[in-house]
Amino acid sequence: MDTREIRLDLGKGVEARLAAMLVQVASQYESSVHIEADNHHVNAKSIMGVMSLMLKSGDTITVTADGADEGSALDGIEEYLTGNK
Repeated sequence: MDTREIRLDLGKGVEARLAAMLVQVASQYESSVHIEADNHHVNAKSIMGVMSLMLKSGDTITVTADGADEGSALDGIEEYLTGNK
């Protein structure tokens, strides 16, 4: 299991489209991926879970991945959430 803190830099809040893209990125990986923000812990592969966090640019979240490709999962999610894609 690997964990990484990521500061969001998406220009605006994580609206439905941006949340859907995050779920798509997380779903590319075999590992289980979870996001924690403000004491809420959700599955990053769940659109409803991600939307329930009401994330916005500038927030810092903790992303945890567990599985064979956990490092790649964290790298891909960080790349998307920081706008470095």
